[in-house]
Amino acid sequence: MTARALIHMPASAKQGEIVEIRALIAHPMESGYRPGADGKPVAQDVIRRFTCTYDGEQVFAAELHPAIAANPYLAFFTRATVTGTLEFTWRGDNGFAQTERKTLTVAP
Repeated sequence: MTARALIHMPASAKQGEIVEIRALIAHPMESGYRPGADGKPVAQDVIRRFTCTYDGEQVFAAELHPAIAANPYLAFFTRATVTGTLEFTWRGDNGFAQTERKTLTVAP
């Protein structure tokens, strides 16, 4: 299953500049407590972990839990050091894993 991910960040920055990164993924985040149409609880389906690496180094990570709302949105900052790739990975229940990549061009 591939979910729709939206990532907002600048395409370029000056070296040393602090940049804001915002990431959202379309995911139902079912807690396992909500009743379905048949009255039985809907199976739990939660994104458990989000990580972001910048040029191979982890710059942000978050553990997510069933109480997080659907379509989890995360915002964080990092310092632009070198031109490189930011890799965003979401992992969750039922084998869910999705990775998106964005390039940040850094000018001296």
